[in-house]
Amino acid sequence: MLGNFVPILLFIVIGIVIGAAPLAMGMMLGPRHPDPAKDSPYECGFEAFEDSRMKFDVRFYLVAILFIIFDLEIAFLFPWAVSLGNIGLFGLFAMAVFLGILVIGFIYEWKKGALEWE
Repeated sequence: MLGNFVPILLFIVIGIVIGAAPLAMGMMLGPRHPDPAKDSPYECGFEAFEDSRMKFDVRFYLVAILFIIFDLEIAFLFPWAVSLGNIGLFGLFAMAVFLGILVIGFIYEWKKGALEWE
């Protein structure tokens, strides 16, 4: 019974070794020249001027929701269109509900002004 899992375990071990070996080699063999400028966080060439925990504008989240709306819609429409003959009327109504929810989300985004970027 456990013999069936040996190839999987071997695959996992080989993957860990292939992932960890270059990191270990870099840490052991790589040159170390610490410098305060190198160790400082990169902020597009200038010093950080605000707290990293500042609040983002809600538009960033609205754009993310827009991406999810359109990405999911396309990802689910192709398999649905291919199998529409097999799933019948139930599949049609289920996709109508799904698209209705997406349209409601799109209208919400539109009303909030996420499509109007400055």
